[in-house]
Amino acid sequence: MAGELINSLWFLAGLLAGLILLSWYRARMNYRLRRLVHLLEPDALNWSFSSTSRLIRAIALHSEKHQDALARLEVWQQICQAAPTGFFQVDQDNQIIRYNPKACEMLGIQPSQFPAARPRLLLEVVRSYELDQLVEQTRATGKPCSQDWTFHPTTPDPSILSQQLPYPLRGYGIPLPNGNVGVFLEKRQEVISLTQQRDRWISDVAHELKTPLTSIRLVAETLQLRVDPTLRDWVDRLLKETIRLSNLVQDLLDLSYLEARPTPQLNFKTLDLSKLVQSAWAGLEPLAHQKRLQFHYSGPEHLLIEADESRLHRALLNLLDNSIKYSPEQASIQVQVSLLPTTEHPQQIRLDVIDSGPGFPEAALPHVFERFYRADPSRTRNIPGMRVSGSKAPTWIGDAPDAESFKERTGSSQETTLFSGGSGLGLAIVRQIVEAHGGSVKASNHPETHGAWLQVFLPYPKPIA
Repeated sequence: MAGELINSLWFLAGLLAGLILLSWYRARMNYRLRRLVHLLEPDALNWSFSSTSRLIRAIALHSEKHQDALARLEVWQQICQAAPTGFFQVDQDNQIIRYNPKACEMLGIQPSQFPAARPRLLLEVVRSYELDQLVEQTRATGKPCSQDWTFHPTTPDPSILSQQLPYPLRGYGIPLPNGNVGVFLEKRQEVISLTQQRDRWISDVAHELKTPLTSIRLVAETLQLRVDPTLRDWVDRLLKETIRLSNLVQDLLDLSYLEARPTPQLNFKTLDLSKLVQSAWAGLEPLAHQKRLQFHYSGPEHLLIEADESRLHRALLNLLDNSIKYSPEQASIQVQVSLLPTTEHPQQIRLDVIDSGPGFPEAALPHVFERFYRADPSRTRNIPGMRVSGSKAPTWIGDAPDAESFKERTGSSQETTLFSGGSGLGLAIVRQIVEAHGGSVKASNHPETHGAWLQVFLPYPKPIA
């Protein structure tokens, strides 16, 4: 009897322990269930159903969202596959994990080169260090980057190697999560061809205009001394506009000449950059004197460089003339020359031209060195008229308004009154001349004067051929 009572007590104790464990396990499962429901659907906790029903409903909603996300992903994948621009994506190890057919076409690769079992490195498939540099720059900066380069396709078949012509590409890199980088590719061959056709058309038109303008100018100069004095103002105005058009045509021809044959046509020799700056300012001093402008030069007294003297002198004239035109009266123009250490070359020359004018609008800065571009009405010609006194020659208008240039380009030795103005090609010619010397240009607004800040970078001591 006592043994049965003890066994019953043990049975009840075990049953109670089991019930306690079961309650604890159930409470734990309910807690996990509630957390799972909350993760799947946060609003599901407000439903007046059991946890199991809420879980089933949350799973159904989650499945619907998953299917909707898959459908959207499929749509974007179809758009990416049919896009007219190339796209590929690399992971943090620069292995290609996604691409579209247009990218394969542009980079000259076959989809069979990407086995699913073994991802391949970008440089292993595409022999383009510029493309690899774009990917690394985008990943390092964490910002979208772009780069232009000439792509040279390669092929394992030597019989068609001569048929693989290089073509220009532009890449846009975008940073993605987890160190991935996406790159959009754009073929620039058509754009460059259209640009070349435009430049060739402008050059041809300029050549055709040069002869009739010369004839018109000769007729106007002949009539200038033979017409009645009361009609001479009309002839002077005609001659002034003819000279302005002739200068515009000559600027177009010079620009086309520099773009077609940049470096090989330059006559490099050793010259003193400091003296060249002073000489350019001396040629423009009559213009500066009319507005009572002050010139301040800071830099080495003597700096010998290898450059084409006439071309570089032309670039300095255009830079200083631009500053004179847009500087207010009694202002100052600063020219600063300094040497900068660089990683690629031992040293680099930086020439800064700073004025006190209205400066450039921020939206205009990328276009300052383009042909015929005028940033703002305040930076256009502010003296549209022509000053004529007695039998004096008309005003010289152009990008290098000094008396000697006027005599050379018009054949006139008469006294002249110089005015500001330009064809809209001055800074474009500056860029072509500087790039022909292996340098670069940059436009911005100076933080102190708030005027235009034009920077010229030239290699030192020798130009890049």
